[in-house]
Amino acid sequence: MISASTKSFIDSLVDYYISEAASYKQMAKSYADEVGDVSAAAFGIILGSIYSAFIQSYTSQQQKPSLEDMQEFAQLIKKRAAQIKRSILDASS
Repeated sequence: MISASTKSFIDSLVDYYISEAASYKQMAKSYADEVGDVSAAAFGIILGSIYSAFIQSYTSQQQKPSLEDMQEFAQLIKKRAAQIKRSILDASS
């Protein structure tokens, strides 16, 4: 089970990436010819960044997330996925 502090950390990361969606959309645009769907690419960049920080939080404690932790992480992201997507679509870049 993911600790309350890690859940809070994930939420703060999601909030940060939502606030910076325009930057990540701009980054994805530089690969538009290769990826086609800029919004989907930006979502992937954001999700990958959040996932990386989640894994790093375990690594810094010399732990590995369990399968249950990974599933819980996925559920936390799914709950906020629409917000992330909306921030990308609304981003002016």
